[in-house]
Amino acid sequence: MTLILNTWIFEQAVKNGTTQADLVNRTAKLGADGIEVRREYFQDVLTETAAVGRQAEKTGLIVNYSVPDELFLSDGTLNPKLPTYFDEAKAMGVSKIKFNTGAFDRFSGDLKQAFSKLPINEIELNVENDQTKVSGNVAPIKKFLDASRRAGLNQIGYVYDLGNWAFTGNDAIASAKALAEFTNYIHLKNTIENQGRLTTSDDLNTGIYDWQQILADLPNDVPIALEYPMATDDQIAAQMALLKTGMEE
Repeated sequence: MTLILNTWIFEQAVKNGTTQADLVNRTAKLGADGIEVRREYFQDVLTETAAVGRQAEKTGLIVNYSVPDELFLSDGTLNPKLPTYFDEAKAMGVSKIKFNTGAFDRFSGDLKQAFSKLPINEIELNVENDQTKVSGNVAPIKKFLDASRRAGLNQIGYVYDLGNWAFTGNDAIASAKALAEFTNYIHLKNTIENQGRLTTSDDLNTGIYDWQQILADLPNDVPIALEYPMATDDQIAAQMALLKTGMEE
């Protein structure tokens, strides 16, 4: 198993001024295989992406990139910011870059041509189920992924995010089965429901989901990222061990 740490894990450190370049070394010391950096955590994108790239090269960590933006704008056109995001990814030596689908239902044109100027042969492009109606439901995600396959864009895949399904009212198991064939990457976090209020758990085993049952319906050869805030490195190490043990069972 390839285990990635999303930098949301280090939320408090980021709030206290720690850069994601510094978190590369911390992630390496924890024994993870890679780090997933979040664009919204950068204060100076050009400087910090270069620094992440240098640190990742020194430590040998995989770098993935989470961009909180959509592929297709509300009018159905391809997001003009995508080349910039890919340039940032190149600076970090990124393996996978992740977006939300956006309004693909309004896209008209040649899908293969639309993506022809992006380096998706070098950096794997994935979409994730987020917490919105547009990009957080199975049907629109699958529609885009099916269209990508028909267009020969096999480089485009999907990130299964367990915790987000609760926020859109979807069945996490049915969603896993429906999107398994496209899944290149998995984000694991559990969700606590308390009198109708949903919050993200800081423990895989605490929440409404049986994460091991979910993983049984997803590919077993794709990277898995832990993605939820934790208070200490000891807690992070314990959650990493929990995941590894669960995968072996």
